[in-house]
Amino acid sequence: MRLHRGLPRQSPGSEATTRHLLSLCGPLPDRPRVLDLGCGPGPSALLLAAEAGDRGADVTAVDLNDGFLDELRTAAAARGLADRVHAVKADMADLPYPDGSFDLLWSEGSAYNIGFASALARWKRLLAPGGTLVLSECEWTVPEPSAGVRAFWDPHYALRSTARNLAAVQAAGYQVLGVHRQPDSDWAAYYGPLGERVAAAPEPAGPQAAAALGFVTEELDVRARYGHEYGYTAYVLRPATAGDGGAWPTRPETAADTAAVHALNSAAFGTPAEADLVDALRVDGSWLPGLSYVAEGPDGSVAAHALLTRCEVDGVPALALAPVATDPALQRSGAGSAVVGAVLAAAKERGESLVLVLGHPAYYPRFGFAPASRFGIRAPFEVPDEAMMALVLDDSVPVPAGTITYPAPFGI
Repeated sequence: MRLHRGLPRQSPGSEATTRHLLSLCGPLPDRPRVLDLGCGPGPSALLLAAEAGDRGADVTAVDLNDGFLDELRTAAAARGLADRVHAVKADMADLPYPDGSFDLLWSEGSAYNIGFASALARWKRLLAPGGTLVLSECEWTVPEPSAGVRAFWDPHYALRSTARNLAAVQAAGYQVLGVHRQPDSDWAAYYGPLGERVAAAPEPAGPQAAAALGFVTEELDVRARYGHEYGYTAYVLRPATAGDGGAWPTRPETAADTAAVHALNSAAFGTPAEADLVDALRVDGSWLPGLSYVAEGPDGSVAAHALLTRCEVDGVPALALAPVATDPALQRSGAGSAVVGAVLAAAKERGESLVLVLGHPAYYPRFGFAPASRFGIRAPFEVPDEAMMALVLDDSVPVPAGTITYPAPFGI
């Protein structure tokens, strides 16, 4: 760590990137409670304490390195932020804070210490309702990384693509507020001072120091030679909570619901087309028993309906969410969200891995959906990119790329 001591930051980044990610978080409380995980000497913690929320933030900054924490305390005092920045020695994999303690979790360049998927799972409980997680991850930026760069990275940390990490985000139950590929200038801000430190380093005193210097030298060389093949991507996330329950009981449809589901879809869309589509899908090979769901009104009537049927992406099985309908008198009541959440949960329970929907980009992200194009998935017709969305239910299954093939009754 001596090579890194006193450097301005311990991973690629910049104040511009921190500010941009903060802007993607949306409104925050006047003085948000922030947890900076793996804070290093604290460049992010200091900026967040001064600028997050209307009056700055109360930042708890955790790290296991006493030297970095001391640097942060000194910098906070120098900037008049000692009362807002609390440097704590703690393990990001075993944090001592109660559930719901923070409005904003921040991890620039540090999640790799416990693994991206582990960070998503372990830290989620710490978020207060409506809270946001910002974390960055080093990723492959080309489809087929060269042997030389893999020889460096594979033994140390298994990089994945953005699509694979988005799949992990969705499977962990988050909605995506923003994705930001960090610029090369962020790497220069980190590797520039580090490279100068390495160039001026004295002869290592012992095998351990020699190994550390050798690793950093190799790291710098790999970046110079293969930097176009990998980079940091930052994710701004919020737990997906839509359809978690509430006043609307949900269940699979039964034969007794057929007429009511038909009438509901006709009323919701103002045309019989979607109702006729449901009837046609019911007798098609794409129909999956148990994945047509209804929400019940207080009197037991069908208040909302959501249907999943079998489709394919480049020949690989997936699910199409369509149609989704709510009684016009009950729209914006939560019935639609309840039935969509229920049918997605049923699909996950039965081992399905991928759901696709063509719908309103302001509605479906609350369930975790993100633009399908981020996974290389496209519709078989012209459609706005943000309207064709995908949701990964199981990230252990590779996400197929290619064109969607809908069941025949869709007439596509």
